[in-house]
Amino acid sequence: MPHETPLIATIVVGLVLAFIFGAIANRLRVPPLVGYLLAGVLAGAHTPGFVADQELAAELAEIGVILLMFGVGLHFSLKDLLSVRAIAIPGAIVQIIVATLLGAGLAWILGWSMQAGFVFGLALSVASTVVLLRAMQERRLIETERGRIAVGWLIVEDLAMVLALVLLPAIAGVVNGKNPSAEVVHAASDPIANYFNLGIGGIIALTLGKVAAFVALMLIVGRRVIPWTLHAIAHTGSRELFRLAVLAIALGVAFGASKLFGVSLALGAFFAGMIMSESELSHRAAEESLPLRDAFAVLFFVSVGMLFDPMTIINDPLPLLATLAIIVVGKSLAAFFIVLAFGYPTGTALIISASLAQIGEFSFILAELGVGLGMLPEEGRDLILGGAILSILLNPLVFAGVGYLKPWLEKRYAPVQEADPEVTVIEEPDVEELHQTALTDHAVLIGYGRVGSLVGDALKEAGKSFLVIEDADKTVAKLRDDEVETIVGNAANGDVLAAANLAQARQLIIAIPNAFEAGQIVVKARAANPSISILARAHSDAEVQHLQDLGADAVIMGEREIARGIVAHILDLDKPVPEEPLPA
Repeated sequence: MPHETPLIATIVVGLVLAFIFGAIANRLRVPPLVGYLLAGVLAGAHTPGFVADQELAAELAEIGVILLMFGVGLHFSLKDLLSVRAIAIPGAIVQIIVATLLGAGLAWILGWSMQAGFVFGLALSVASTVVLLRAMQERRLIETERGRIAVGWLIVEDLAMVLALVLLPAIAGVVNGKNPSAEVVHAASDPIANYFNLGIGGIIALTLGKVAAFVALMLIVGRRVIPWTLHAIAHTGSRELFRLAVLAIALGVAFGASKLFGVSLALGAFFAGMIMSESELSHRAAEESLPLRDAFAVLFFVSVGMLFDPMTIINDPLPLLATLAIIVVGKSLAAFFIVLAFGYPTGTALIISASLAQIGEFSFILAELGVGLGMLPEEGRDLILGGAILSILLNPLVFAGVGYLKPWLEKRYAPVQEADPEVTVIEEPDVEELHQTALTDHAVLIGYGRVGSLVGDALKEAGKSFLVIEDADKTVAKLRDDEVETIVGNAANGDVLAAANLAQARQLIIAIPNAFEAGQIVVKARAANPSISILARAHSDAEVQHLQDLGADAVIMGEREIARGIVAHILDLDKPVPEEPLPA
């Protein structure tokens, strides 16, 4: 048995420290990711004590990025992606240009070269995949128009960075000529470009061609093979094989896309998820991959924290603050005005700008490549790392701040016209947009998925008065088409629950599968109306007990109801068939 186990040590220490500091952060009402980052700082080389393997941590974090983008792809379709191309493509490009120019301006003030300014600015222009998606998921915005714009914007940035990573070595070769870094340039360049001695124009055409080939392969071959594979494995009846198939497809497509087509791992995983979303088993695939997605996403934040040297704040405060201002203020303002220019409402512009007010994994890769190619000084890499850490720490505060700014900004920058009136109506409203229902003695149904929709149909047939709380825009659109009163938002939000007039409601039916979120709703509902009847759902005995302890009157567990149905059917079959009387 080997005594040196750096992989195990990195995973164990990373997760244990992340749990401890995440729990402390949650207790202090601070986002848990702050605790994860601090755990990484403690496990890094810049603080005393245990030092985790930084390279291994970075690779584990990359798995987190792959699984997270795969999960997002499962909730997306090609139609969703194409629906936001009109704003995502020009918006992302303009924002990258603005941020690059701001970064280059700071580099010029610091006395760096032009190419250093270009790499530095480019690294500050691209948002972190994990941070952006986590922020959207926590606010349940992924399936809204705002979420689709943010993800589309992210994918355009991703493609731009893929192109940048291929072009930087070629640019360095032109700038540096025959200097010692030429060998590094050659090693980092695309092998096909090296073999045919392609120029910068040829490298751009080659990169775009490889991306197009990957997309075409996924749409033509992947669209048939991936759903078929998933269904074939599901028919074996093995949950273990099904879970393995989901992970193999996600990681395999991502790795193949990177090695064969030069596409980023994250983008490859996104397309794998998007193609899998066309299968009827996509919901099950999302559930099976969720635990690993969460665990490796945590390791991402730990790995980022390991890179940070706290002394940077003391040694170089002014350049670091300037870098942070470009990331949090410069990029955000650029995105805000770009979204407004396309006619979208202020709320959408604020959400997009807040989600982009940070940098992450691609920035680190660009910084390392820039230093290796001799294009960026090590001071630039330190500023990028420091700016990334601080911007990620500040991102939850940025989201909180936009809520306070929204009323004032809406008056000042009201759009001339809505980009898509039907879509913006079903956006998740802010607190001031909520209106309390006029219903009394009614039922409140939370969640309108597979379970909630069946409950809703039964309530309609029974002629009972009810309303629905839902935040998925497609579901909301259907509900409104069916003329069902709907409150758009997250029911765990006290203001959303208040709009449902729980104080005068008769029943609360919680049809969402998340027991933790359901628990928050139960507590708030019981406080608003001690006599209301609360019915919830659960997946285990522990969840049933948890919800009952918090105040639910009845908790339905799926497995129990299935067993009761089977038993009732068996007993019904065993009943003697009454003999028909003989004719007289």
